Amino acid sequence: MESELVRKLKKEILEMQGIKPMTHNRSVETGLGPVHHAFPYGVFPIGIHEFVSQEPEEAAATTGFMAGLISKLVRIDGTCLWIGNRRKIFPPGLNYFGVNPERIIFVEAVRNADLVWMLEQALRCEALGLVIGEMADMDPGQARRLQLTVEQCRVSCFLHRYRPRIASASYAVCRWRVKPLPGHTEERLPGVGFPAWEVSLDKVRNGYPGSWKLQWVEDHFEFEQTAERKTGKSALLHIA
Repeated sequence: MESELVRKLKKEILEMQGIKPMTHNRSVETGLGPVHHAFPYGVFPIGIHEFVSQEPEEAAATTGFMAGLISKLVRIDGTCLWIGNRRKIFPPGLNYFGVNPERIIFVEAVRNADLVWMLEQALRCEALGLVIGEMADMDPGQARRLQLTVEQCRVSCFLHRYRPRIASASYAVCRWRVKPLPGHTEERLPGVGFPAWEVSLDKVRNGYPGSWKLQWVEDHFEFEQTAERKTGKSALLHIA
């Protein structure tokens, strides 16, 4: 069993990273339910959240899941900065996830060096609720500077890496993978169902990796077991 000294050291390290017990730090309500058990103290951590996708379908699913998180993490009047090498998202589609595209500033950067520099500067702006970056790779030095900036400024960063060539480093507080799943529809009703995914946390700093199936229903996440209760049968629900 852990000694009292080890527990105390772990607590101090978590607090240095901005992760505190829920009794001292108001938890951000993301609607992720049991996923919060994977985070230290059950608190959605501030830091770099890395999303990795390999195929176009995974990239689209990842963007949808990120949009759902944005709608929960950023105030309705908050502003985000979305930086990428080229625009891959259709802004009006964000409305489906409760995100007003007019509250997001989209910026394109040709060179990765410029993109990382923009991310660093944006994370120093306290007026932003969240910073999103889309790029395949960054070198270890760039990743380390980005990590230090996040830790100092306390603004979170979603980093979507599509088909990365370089293995992930230790800079991310969480590493996510999102895969699309077939949408569930009610009997006798046409359509493709709600956006649904299998969401995996491959890495959680000081937490517990895991995998969950959820879907986005109207304005919130629903888990597989929730859908089973609603339909009275084994329905496949996913995250969106």
